Amino acid sequence: GCVWFLYSADGYDEKVVDWEVRGGINVVEACGQTESIAKIVFTSSLTASIWRENISSEKDIDERSWSNQEFCRKFKLWQALAKTLSEKAAWALAMDRMLDMVSINAGLVLGPSVAQQNPLSTMSYLNGAAQMYENGVLACVDVNFLADVHIRALEDRSTCGRYFCFNQIVKTEEETLKLAQTLSPLISLPPRYEHQGGEVFAERLRTKKLNKLVEGTACC
Repeated sequence: GCVWFLYSADGYDEKVVDWEVRGGINVVEACGQTESIAKIVFTSSLTASIWRENISSEKDIDERSWSNQEFCRKFKLWQALAKTLSEKAAWALAMDRMLDMVSINAGLVLGPSVAQQNPLSTMSYLNGAAQMYENGVLACVDVNFLADVHIRALEDRSTCGRYFCFNQIVKTEEETLKLAQTLSPLISLPPRYEHQGGEVFAERLRTKKLNKLVEGTACC
């Protein structure tokens, strides 16, 4: 198999978690104090939704799901913890200030040189990615599509709540090999790697809300 290369060192730590939470709160607070801002589009991550003890037993994972904070701390999934706490803090503040907000929970962002120019966030997202892969929740999103979804979420008055955003779920060894090649040189392939096929993992993430948004019929 080729899931070996999906393990990676995490560039986040507990201090970065605190910084990101404070940053999210500061941004929402600033928006609340600016009368010209009609809606907030908060960029979050799928990692704020996929991590918990019983991930392998859940049939579907959608926008109602949240990562378990203690699970993230136990396994030092600092990026996932940062995204979970910062998004929850942003939602709490937005509701308290009665602000119109939506969040875009993005997969691993890919595109021309995106990963290479953002190595810390890319490798931090991939911490625990072998487990994501095996559980059908290792998802990627093209940066241009992600930008388009942000614009749609801002302009469509009917949008609300959270939106999972990704183009692809990596579920075969061939797809993991392509992902590794895309992420090169951040991830290196062995010189004699030979693809031998293998198990195809089921997709577990659902994007009904995203599909409706892209089709122009957004709903909560």
